[in-house]
Amino acid sequence: MKKVLLDNSKKFYKGNMHCHSNLSDGYFSPSELKELYKAKGYSFLAITDHEHFNNHSYLDDNDFITITSAEYAIKEFPEQSTLKNYNMKVCHLNLYAKEQSNVFSVCYNSILDHFSKGEDREKIQKPDKDYDRVYGAAGINDIIKTANENGFFVCYNHPRWSLENYGDYSGYENLWGVEVFNKAVNVHGIYDYDINVVDDFHRDGKRVFVSCGDDNHNKKGPAPTSDSFGAFVMVNAESLSYENIIDGLLKGNFYSSQKPFIYELYTEDDSVFVKCSPAKQISLSTRGRRSDFVMASDSLVEEAEFKIRPEDEYFRIDVMDENGFRADTQCYYINEL
Repeated sequence: MKKVLLDNSKKFYKGNMHCHSNLSDGYFSPSELKELYKAKGYSFLAITDHEHFNNHSYLDDNDFITITSAEYAIKEFPEQSTLKNYNMKVCHLNLYAKEQSNVFSVCYNSILDHFSKGEDREKIQKPDKDYDRVYGAAGINDIIKTANENGFFVCYNHPRWSLENYGDYSGYENLWGVEVFNKAVNVHGIYDYDINVVDDFHRDGKRVFVSCGDDNHNKKGPAPTSDSFGAFVMVNAESLSYENIIDGLLKGNFYSSQKPFIYELYTEDDSVFVKCSPAKQISLSTRGRRSDFVMASDSLVEEAEFKIRPEDEYFRIDVMDENGFRADTQCYYINEL
């Protein structure tokens, strides 16, 4: 029996899930960001400015939409800056609104909102009093829970830049996804790909999706130091609308990439089949140590077939191009195929 996981009969829509404008600490305005990303073939953009939500639906058109979103920081020492205390642990979360009009800034804390003041701060839709953000699993889980209850879903951002390890994030519950690659913190090659964090969650019985984003602030100029256009998701959907993109994200009908493209993914009987852009290697990973791969020899490879077994529990596919750039699918559970 055939089970389609990524459907080549539907369209794929390219999007950046992590982005900053001049409404917080980015360089470009939201409208400038739209034009830059749309010119590069993107269909949607999550403008995740810091600490409160903005609805950018005024920028939307037939070929481009904006995701209402924000990035929250939870720090060991809330009064200190990560730009000065380089050894402080933090947890950064992206909150995405299921409904585009939802701009209620749950868990708002004015101490951490460095970018809105005076009249602008008064316009923010927020609770009557500041939420006391407490660093640690209990405090972070309460933010995730509150966000989920108020119509948002939550991504765990750049674990290694945040100086967090398994002992920290293993306690986090009910996350939607993990940002496995972040262009801004990887511009100089200091931090690498964090797909292992996704496996840590799944091996602990916590399902999370594989996500990524530029986290672009656009303050470092053009390539090679640019923090734009280096990490994206491809959502598989019938058509471009806020509802369809959110539905695809919530159901895991997408993959994450630095550059390669995955065109088709399906299982049939005891095998999984993948078709992709030219690659140096296509790999299968499972919950355990068993893995498999197809590697280029005389020419690059564009498809692969792998056997899957019940004891694998789940699998995911990784595509690596000739320059080492990667694309990763979600984790698919064998007993649900």
